[in-house]
Amino acid sequence: MAEETELVSTSDRGLIGSLRAAAWSLLYLPARQLDRESGWFTSWLPAWCPTSVQQLKEAEEKMLNSIESSCSKEHVSISGGNTIWTLSFIRSSNKTPLVLLHGFGGGVGLWVLNLDDLCKNRTVYALDILGFGRSSRPHFDGGAEKAEEQFVQSLEEWRNALGLEQIIFLGHNLGAYLAAAYALRYPSRVKCLILVEPWGFADRPDNADEDRPIPIWIKAVGAMLSPFNPLAGLRLAGPLGLSLVQRLRPDFKKKYSSLFDDDTVTEYIYHCNAQPPSGESAFRSMTVPYGWAQRPMLRRIDGLHPDIPITVIFGARSCIDGNSGNNIQSLRPNSFVKTIAIRGAGHYVYADQPEDFNQKVSEICDSVD
Repeated sequence: MAEETELVSTSDRGLIGSLRAAAWSLLYLPARQLDRESGWFTSWLPAWCPTSVQQLKEAEEKMLNSIESSCSKEHVSISGGNTIWTLSFIRSSNKTPLVLLHGFGGGVGLWVLNLDDLCKNRTVYALDILGFGRSSRPHFDGGAEKAEEQFVQSLEEWRNALGLEQIIFLGHNLGAYLAAAYALRYPSRVKCLILVEPWGFADRPDNADEDRPIPIWIKAVGAMLSPFNPLAGLRLAGPLGLSLVQRLRPDFKKKYSSLFDDDTVTEYIYHCNAQPPSGESAFRSMTVPYGWAQRPMLRRIDGLHPDIPITVIFGARSCIDGNSGNNIQSLRPNSFVKTIAIRGAGHYVYADQPEDFNQKVSEICDSVD
């Protein structure tokens, strides 16, 4: 009860108790049963959660208003009637375009501290991964391999639609995993991989259960920004959802305080993740407890074309294992692999130390060209 007192008022505790029970049941339903439940869940979601596609659009526009560089915004059509929401910063340059993939629960708006610097001398694209942000939210086929393939194919169709021959792929968290998966499937299209705090590379350790964070309720309702947890708790919180984001993750407001002195960032994050789940469900199918990848990338990364260089960037203060670079190097001894630690940064490196991050990324891209 101590944790609940800090999050909500006394009058909300009855609701919190109901939400806790609902969150527990939803989060731990078997996958097939969860699919059967999704119908009723989606049907009452719009009335329960104070969000909408229009509110997400407005929240994103507030984020993007801080960008000074000119850019175009469009829904790029792919198969199945789906679209990928894309920001394009087109520059007259022969340099390889840089493509940014956000992490789990993120969106294009979270790159606002980076885009102006990164697009000074080269074309940059930032997109909402299929199932997240303002991209389409389709049903993903069951199983880790099928979900991963659907993500990868959506990226290939997006690249083909824009007519890009080769790209530099920069991915954060889940975006790093998908960038690597894409490079394995389409190596001729990737000139360089930049993996920022990558998720899903290492195997689940044997003692993972002993390290499981508790209490589970805080894990459920505080999961909206965690790369390792489903977001059902956020939607189950309904009218309390935005307040939970603001109170559980006040650090995000601080990260972007140079641009916003209000709740612009937390509102954007809330509206990104209070929408009906899609990419989140796919992510769930790709994991084993508690958030480890079913198909760890380190088991496959040695199959990546040896001429594709990899740079791993991690925050020196991050709680995420920073050994991915060393592990990749050991698996690719004859290929270029470099690890860069950003001092003073945590998991969200690009927002914690944006100037240092932007400089390092620009240097990597210039070295490729």
